[in-house]
Amino acid sequence: MTDQNPTSAQSPSASQVPEAARRHTEDLGTFVTASPSSYHAAAEAARRAEAAGFTRLTEDAAWDVAPGGRYVVVRDGSVIAFTVPDAAGPATPFTILGAHTDSTGFKLKPKPTTHGPGGWWQVGVEVYGGPLLNSWLDRELELAGRLVTLDGTEHLVRTGPMLRIPQLAIHLDRGVNDNGLTLDRQRHTQPVWGLGDTESADVLAALAADAGIDPATVGGYDVVLAETQPARAFGAGQALFASARLDNLLSTHAGLTALLARAASGASGTGVEMFAAFDHEEIGSASRSGAAGPFLQDVLVRVSTALGAGPQEQAQAFAASLHVSSDVGHAVHPNYAERHDPANRPVAGGGPILKINAGQRYATDAHGAAVWAAACATAGVPTQEFVSNNAVPCGSTIGPISATRLGIRTVDVGVPILSMHSARELTAVVDPWYLTRAMEAVLAR
Repeated sequence: MTDQNPTSAQSPSASQVPEAARRHTEDLGTFVTASPSSYHAAAEAARRAEAAGFTRLTEDAAWDVAPGGRYVVVRDGSVIAFTVPDAAGPATPFTILGAHTDSTGFKLKPKPTTHGPGGWWQVGVEVYGGPLLNSWLDRELELAGRLVTLDGTEHLVRTGPMLRIPQLAIHLDRGVNDNGLTLDRQRHTQPVWGLGDTESADVLAALAADAGIDPATVGGYDVVLAETQPARAFGAGQALFASARLDNLLSTHAGLTALLARAASGASGTGVEMFAAFDHEEIGSASRSGAAGPFLQDVLVRVSTALGAGPQEQAQAFAASLHVSSDVGHAVHPNYAERHDPANRPVAGGGPILKINAGQRYATDAHGAAVWAAACATAGVPTQEFVSNNAVPCGSTIGPISATRLGIRTVDVGVPILSMHSARELTAVVDPWYLTRAMEAVLAR
């Protein structure tokens, strides 16, 4: 691991950005565009896996999992894909690349069609997770997610640009630049999406039309707002990359890409190689498809059982397994450098970060750190450490949750970004590529 004092970490110059990194980040942008909701992200990951020769499994059917096979399974907005080595047996361990598919923002409320003064059509939304509310103002937004009809059929929907949360003009709040912007979560975050006769306003009917179904048949829905501006590289030498939902589609894309690259190479390691991306991390992971739920354990047990494992062999397999939990982290902010630890200062373009926390908000321990350092060295990838300033408590990830639930050794990693939880976040073009290469090396260990 590199020594991260304030002067040692260096970002590559624009001329040093490899073409492979640019192609990788362009594909990340394509993945983000295809994934306006966690349900779309899981579907896109499964689509890519199936296109690469993975067999789709359904949880309500028996699984025919065998050595040499490749498989993918979706539960709501979560997805798990895995390859089984040719020599797999009852005690074969797992190497898991973990991430999450959801992002902070807003979710559609019940009775969502509302009407504001001045003839505005509005939509009732609820805050999801911890977004930077001001970053969602004055952007063209879409509705995206799933509708479930009365017969139980699920329909993915997305409207394209349709809504906007308008900011109050400075003429009507002359002190806003001096006093700061304060947004009431209920009164000030409801989007507008049309004008005119209120009888014509029905947002659920618009969503049903997008899905090609009768609105009267919609029995339930999980729909979020999504930012629609395309991802793009920019800046000097096109070395910077801005996109919606980098937290945490960046890690979802990296883990999936690493697994599919390994499968395409024909490599067959000693363990089951697995990618697992979960929904609901931004609200605590406590759901049937979250990391605190049973999805990962259900899949691990079914795979081990298919390979002939009993309780003893499953315990052996879990004890020898590794989970690399990947989520974005904080690059040193040039305008708020005092908010970061004075000695450990990750820089954009300086490679993926190893996340460390004494309170186990991250699950990294010495053994996990050593595995990560070896993988980065094998991949030829620079790496940095992240630890919080003691006066600025850190967040957490799926890492401690899955480690507590399963007892599998877990290491927390990620990529340094700016503007975390903004509607649009910022990273360096090289870092997602670095992360993916390191993940490939972890799978090959």
